[in-house]
Amino acid sequence: MKVAVVTGDDLMAQKDLLTEVRMADSGIAQPLPKGTHSMNAYLGAQPIRRCLDLGAEIVVTGRCVDSAVVLGPLLHTFGWEQSNYDLLAAGSLAGHLVECGAQSTGGIFTDWHTVPDWDNMGFPVAECRGDGTFVLSKPPHTGGLVSFGTVTEQLVYEIGDPTRYLLPDVTCDFSRVTITEIPGVDGGAVRVEGAKGTPPSSDYKVCATYMDGFRATAVCPVGGPRAAEKARRTAESIVKRTRTMFRQLGFADYTSVNVQVLGTEDTYGPHAANGKGPREVVLWMAVQHQQKRALELFSREVAPAGTGMAPGLTAIVGGRPRVSPVLRPFFILYPKSELKVDIYLDGEFVGEMKHDDVSRQDVCASPADVEEAEDTPRDLPSGLHSYRVGELAYTRSGDKGDTANIGVIARHPLYYPYLKKFLTAGAVEQYFRHLIKQDGGAPPVVRYELPGIHGLNFLLRNSLGGGGVASLRSDPQGKAYGQMLLDYEIKGLPDLKSLVD
Repeated sequence: MKVAVVTGDDLMAQKDLLTEVRMADSGIAQPLPKGTHSMNAYLGAQPIRRCLDLGAEIVVTGRCVDSAVVLGPLLHTFGWEQSNYDLLAAGSLAGHLVECGAQSTGGIFTDWHTVPDWDNMGFPVAECRGDGTFVLSKPPHTGGLVSFGTVTEQLVYEIGDPTRYLLPDVTCDFSRVTITEIPGVDGGAVRVEGAKGTPPSSDYKVCATYMDGFRATAVCPVGGPRAAEKARRTAESIVKRTRTMFRQLGFADYTSVNVQVLGTEDTYGPHAANGKGPREVVLWMAVQHQQKRALELFSREVAPAGTGMAPGLTAIVGGRPRVSPVLRPFFILYPKSELKVDIYLDGEFVGEMKHDDVSRQDVCASPADVEEAEDTPRDLPSGLHSYRVGELAYTRSGDKGDTANIGVIARHPLYYPYLKKFLTAGAVEQYFRHLIKQDGGAPPVVRYELPGIHGLNFLLRNSLGGGGVASLRSDPQGKAYGQMLLDYEIKGLPDLKSLVD
């Protein structure tokens, strides 16, 4: 078999030349962080297309956007022009919908109880046409479900402004995309159309990391009466004990400490349900320090809690906490014209991909909140009914660095105006305020609209405690944020269910 390899995404060879870098979220130039550990550009689909055009049957790439592994074969198969941005956006959407496997076929669906046979989940199949439309389904006789709800949830997953979804090959507008169920298909199927595209930026987005000390996490089940109180006092005592030792040994204090008692709805903050405390909880205690030796001491000092602190602490899950380095992510921009992408076929160099000059666009996220759009409803009928968001909408949440996104899709078009009116950026900010780090800069929560699927998308900046491997939280990627929003209550509505029925 002919195997092609695409290189050029790794920018570490240029590290010493980059005294300043432009940040992806603001475009502002900043010094490259000390201890930079990795820098990888998100390549696009054109190098994959080139490899396939040369006869490759397997293409191995470095870092590239997830959707490129679908768009590349479509470019090769249909011969789409690089300047036909609507088709490139449609192919990218197909890649976006299948990139997370079973997430389009009922995985992590809001209505999880309606999805059959998790033990035999079918992965999505996108049947694409040369005009950019496609049908998404799954293999017959497999578990899962393909429906309007399952696919629209994946559409809003981990996106920002849906009118400017930035990719190396195209800037996509998914705001008017429609997803229509096709009746009579075993397991379900939908038709997807309406993606639009404009020219891409002349920059690559680069995912980089730098060393930022070390971390350790202790996870301990605690049982019995007043379990939550026992867990909190245990954590406080371990931190106090180790801080005393740090002072004696000349170590600095912890960089960060995060204690959660799972089972008490700590993540919900002021929205936690009231009632008698649980008799089974799990203590989550994560710490960060600049010195590895300090956390090795912390790791040893967790064990004495089993004999010298609260009754009912049953174990340290996984044994003593493992000390690991913190690689904090940051995202920068790098000119496409300065990046060399090389292609090899069967081990032989066959050429370099040249960057086609395009007009520069502003690739920074717009800080403007668009919820005051002209079509925002003002005079909707009111009433005495209250509804949870989960009764009116599906939700899906994800992350980009330290920013979480929550997509909200109306279960029925008649619900959409009420969601637009009452589920504002301000309302979502207030609901998640306890998880957002206020920096006084851009608005902490921004809302975008997707009228094609009757949806909204919220971006929650600085809401993940650093995000990914840099976060000490039990939900470092905001996977549960959409689930948390399901319980947000909207009051003063008419009887919407009777309107739909």
